[in-house]
Order: sequence, then structure tokens, then C-alpha cells
Amino acid sequence: MRILVTGGAGFIGSALVRHLIRNSGHELLVLDALTYAGTLTALAPVAADRRYRFVRADVRDGAAVAGAIRAFRPDIITHLAAESHVDRSIDGPAAFIDTNVTGTFTLLEAACAYWRGLPVPERAMFRFHHISTDEVFGSLGETGRFTEATAYDPRSPYSASKAASDHLVSAWGHTYGLPVIVTNCSNNYGPYHFPEKMIPLMIVKALAGETLPVYGRGENVRDWLYVEDHVRALQAVFERGTPGRRYNIGGDAERRNIDVVRTLCALLDRLHPRTDGASYAAQIGFVADRPGHDRRYAIDATRIRAELGWTPQESFESGLEKTVRWYLANESWWRPILSQRAADQRRGLAVPGPVD
Repeated sequence: MRILVTGGAGFIGSALVRHLIRNSGHELLVLDALTYAGTLTALAPVAADRRYRFVRADVRDGAAVAGAIRAFRPDIITHLAAESHVDRSIDGPAAFIDTNVTGTFTLLEAACAYWRGLPVPERAMFRFHHISTDEVFGSLGETGRFTEATAYDPRSPYSASKAASDHLVSAWGHTYGLPVIVTNCSNNYGPYHFPEKMIPLMIVKALAGETLPVYGRGENVRDWLYVEDHVRALQAVFERGTPGRRYNIGGDAERRNIDVVRTLCALLDRLHPRTDGASYAAQIGFVADRPGHDRRYAIDATRIRAELGWTPQESFESGLEKTVRWYLANESWWRPILSQRAADQRRGLAVPGPVD
């Protein structure tokens, strides 16, 4: 099939592209604006493959999006382009509304016009796959998990913008008949993760000898999903999923933030000991909590397991060790990103602070 991947130079998008080039015969067109979190270096491993193409374009640019779709003639559109950092959304929500809501609307309009013009057999095969987050469901108490039937209750500008985009996709499916599928995933981690997110941030700060900033007392709970497991799920969904269905994707790996950081420190103690012999855990520090910080997320992935036969292959421990080893071996990838971020901070463009 021919698959257009928006946001394909970002963390999850680039993982999907690398996975599909390695493990399928699909042809891929990556459409990405290459903002701060998108980098072609994450696509370098597949850049020479004849089945890969790249177009620099913004999903908010209707003419560019429509032109790319007409020229490539995709069977599948997988929509990953989004602003996704909660702290950034708190400090500057306008960009999230613009990209996540207006951008999704613009893409839907172009996809719908293209789909209507397809011959009947191709129309039947076409899918618009929208990738979203578990944060749209709000915050859980001590028990329970998010299912596909959980009511939306977003708590941050980021999650509200993603909830809005989910509703737009659903509306285009119901109103215009566009064959849409929505997936909502838990917290991803793994190689090529932009180093402002929690796990890579803690790794690079630990290696630099800096304080590891944990919000509050680190009691907030997240369900962690190794990115390679996630992209296998995405492939299963757009290849075999049912239009109009929603699928939750989770790693069944709930951990408190403080436990994630302590596990990271223990891995670094073993794989890259400090020269003074102390544990990296000595660098942990607690900072004021984020406004409106959701207490707990947890995904019930029963549907995708039962209907599509997907299960995660990595435990949290095995995935985290692979991630730490990758960052230790690939400083040449993340160091330039940190240098650019430092330059942005000097110009007043970056949003500092801990994350999860």
C-alpha cells in the first residue's frame, strides 16, 4: 500500500516509518513541517530506501497538503502531526489549537476531497487513521482503566486540543462517510525521543551531572508503552482495523514517575557508572508540581488484543534498558538537539522545566 505519514519526522512518526520500511513492502510519503521536535536525522536510517519520500509541509497549509495527497495517491493516511508537550501547551496554548485542531481539520478536508474522487475499489480500501493520546480521557483514581467507551475529560490545553481533533475525525466519519479509525495510546518511550520528554530528559541530565527534576513527590502514575510496540499496533490497525472503530493501545506497565526515575538511575549505575562511584539517584530533586497535573493514566487494550491479535513484546524493564543503551550509544543524535535548545533558550524561545 501507499501510506502518507504526517508528522513522520517526529518521535512516533519516524519510528513508524523505520518500522514499515524494515518490515513491510509499503511505499511511504512523510509529510512534516520540521518544527523543533521533528528532525530528518530520525529518518536517516531509511532515507536511501526507494520506497521512502519526504515532503516538507505543514498540515495547516491546505494547498500543500492537497497537492501532496494528489501526487502520492495514498491508500492510507496516518495522522501523527501534532504539538504534544503539556508544559508548552500551558505556556503557549495557541500553537496547540492551531496545529492540532485547525491542522487536523485542514487534513480532513483534503483527505475527504481526495477520497470522494477515488474509483470505487480504491475508496473501499482507503483509511484515515488518526493517532491520539490517553490524556483526552482525563485523570483516573486509584483503580480502573480507560476503555474506548470512556468519556472525554481533557485537563490541559494539549489534551483539550487532541480531544477536539479526535471529535473532528469522528464527525467526518459519521457525517461524510470518510473511513476513519482513531487510536489512543499511553505514554511512549524509546529511541529518538525528543530530549525534553521525561525519560530522555532524565537520561541526558543524569549524564550531565544535573538535578533530575521530578514534579511534586513523583506520585503521578503513567502507563508506559515502548515505541516499537506502538508502531506495530498502528500497522495492525490501519491494515486490519475496522473503519469507525477506536482502539486503545497501552503497554500494561503502570509506574509512578518517581519509580521510573529510580529505575533509570539503577540502569545507568550499571551501564554507565558515575566516576565518583555514587548512584545517579543522588541527583533526584523534587520541584513544584505542574498546574492541573493528572494523577493517573491506565489503558485497557483488550479490544486491540482480541480483534487484531496485538500484544506488546517489551516489558517496561526490557524496553527501558534498550532505551538507555540507545541514548548511551547515540550521543551524536541528541547532543546537537540539546545545543540547539540551549541556543533557543538564550533567544527566549524554549520552555524549560520537568515533564512527564
